[in-house]
Amino acid sequence: MSDIRITRSLMVHMKYLKWLIGGSVASVFIWALIGVCAGSGAYTVYYGEGLSYLSSDPKACVNCHIMREQYDGWQKSSHHAAASCVDCHLPHDFVGKYLAKAENGFWHSKGFTLQDFHEPIRIHNKNSAILQNNCINCHREMVQEIAHSSPAHKGETNCIHCHQHVGHGPTR
Repeated sequence: MSDIRITRSLMVHMKYLKWLIGGSVASVFIWALIGVCAGSGAYTVYYGEGLSYLSSDPKACVNCHIMREQYDGWQKSSHHAAASCVDCHLPHDFVGKYLAKAENGFWHSKGFTLQDFHEPIRIHNKNSAILQNNCINCHREMVQEIAHSSPAHKGETNCIHCHQHVGHGPTR
């Protein structure tokens, strides 16, 4: 009895496999389309050095020419020895970090592909909030009184307002 089940199961799988790779025009077209999409995607990731964005290496941030000025400024800044791009610009928890990387990666890719980004590049409100939170967390002991005396959620306390050149150094 088990031989019959195995034979039936094998026949079902063979029928599915035959359709999948079989000679029908539709399946050949579908596989060609899948191959083109996969190949284009793989080439895009390779050409854009996409895997480097999974790292914490600051050089990944300069893959896009638009970030060169920020990267060069960071190398000359007081934070160069203490913090990298991800320390300031991404949440520190694992899930939040990679969600922010994915979201930023999508919008950066879209902007650079369609050439509809602002130059010089600007930080968006969501990323500005992450930056502010990281400033306060890293410098908690120094800014404890300031952070608690003024409600940060109302935008009254913003580290970058006074310290905008700390992370990226002076602008040109």
